[in-house]
Amino acid sequence: MIWFRSLLFFLSLIIYTPPYAIFCLVSFPFLNEHQRYQLIQFWGKSIIYFLQLFCNVRYQVSGMEHVNAVLDQPVVILSKHQSAWETIAYLNIFPKDLCYVFKRELLWIPFFGWVMALLNMIHINRSAKESSAISVTNQGRDRLKAGKWIILFPEGTRTPIGSHKPYRKGGARLAGLTEATVLPVAHNAGHCWPRNSFLKYPGLITVSIGPAISSQGKTGDQLHTEVESWIEGEMRRIDPAAYQAK
Repeated sequence: MIWFRSLLFFLSLIIYTPPYAIFCLVSFPFLNEHQRYQLIQFWGKSIIYFLQLFCNVRYQVSGMEHVNAVLDQPVVILSKHQSAWETIAYLNIFPKDLCYVFKRELLWIPFFGWVMALLNMIHINRSAKESSAISVTNQGRDRLKAGKWIILFPEGTRTPIGSHKPYRKGGARLAGLTEATVLPVAHNAGHCWPRNSFLKYPGLITVSIGPAISSQGKTGDQLHTEVESWIEGEMRRIDPAAYQAK
């Protein structure tokens, strides 16, 4: 049954996404940045709906009061990364237009990547670490000034449930250099949408948004330690069984 439900979800993706992407590509020249983002938001909302409809994957969010408290501030979101789910769901969970920092190889994905290339996101060449760090800082400062929130996944790649991959410091350094507030986010989406898995498992995903972390007077290293400590501690609270098994 899980396999069949996963197949229905997969079919919904391949039937829905290409024509929607073509619609976006045709529409984008006539839209401003926020309107383009709204189109992508609707796509994300649709995918999460299909996932619930066919695979019975639901989610709950705690900590929205921390988001509401910083609506008028420049924000860098640093999140746990277990799944493709969060990259889609966050489009509608957070009330601000998000600017994702991602590897440029994603731009080569048919339809999805083509649309991403027309959005004002930050894509980097991970093989050129020094120039990428400078580019992220410069572009990040511009995006924050434009009122967008920047989102990074400091683990750098999706990790299995119950695992802890040492965090990269780029996101914390960006927040420190731009004096942006940091919102740490923990979640357990890997249980329902494992990395590189065709199967999607029914369940309730918990997203926990932590208290805002000020970057004022802190170095990037200090922010990095504080963010990693909160996220990993929260992961063990919302998903204790996954870590006890290790």
